[in-house]
Amino acid sequence: MQVQKEDIRGRVLTVAKRQFERKGYSKTSMREIAELAGVGVGNIYNYFTNKDELFHEVVRPVLHALEAMLQAHHGIKGEDIMTMRSEKYLKACIDEYVSLINTHHELMEILLFRAQGSSLEHFRENYTDRSTELVKAWFVSMQKKHPHINTSVSDFIIHLHTVWMFTMFEELLMHSVPRQEMEAILHDYILFEIQGWRAIIHI
Repeated sequence: MQVQKEDIRGRVLTVAKRQFERKGYSKTSMREIAELAGVGVGNIYNYFTNKDELFHEVVRPVLHALEAMLQAHHGIKGEDIMTMRSEKYLKACIDEYVSLINTHHELMEILLFRAQGSSLEHFRENYTDRSTELVKAWFVSMQKKHPHINTSVSDFIIHLHTVWMFTMFEELLMHSVPRQEMEAILHDYILFEIQGWRAIIHI
């Protein structure tokens, strides 16, 4: 019985992902998802409370990936700021961004371009605001650890840092940039970004 339940849930998620990708959140109904998945429209609510919960479940992998990236760099246990001086850090950032897009290409498109009408409609803005606060707290901890660095950076500059990241993701997705070209673009983007931060914080 449990296997059957998981099979039904899996079919619903597969169909929902396809429909959200094709039509977006607002133009996709629970009824059509149920019909295409071969599930009674009443039965679908045994698995998902509403369409918004279903949408969250569809894009959950990319939400987790973006959160993990944020915490790894700027969370309580975020990387030491001095790692920004190493080539290893540059390579790791490029690999991280390429992997994120390659692994979650379709889900990123759904989240960034098809979420209108859902509770994730303003995900980019909310993530940016939260990232700004995390980076500010991270700067405080790094300044205590490395008193010589400059952390008097305006909130707006920190805010722009995340805005540019999402703009880059969106442009790469919209233009379907091939992997090899993507790596070269990300190399230049991240190098430009790191060199800029080095100049600002004096490391």
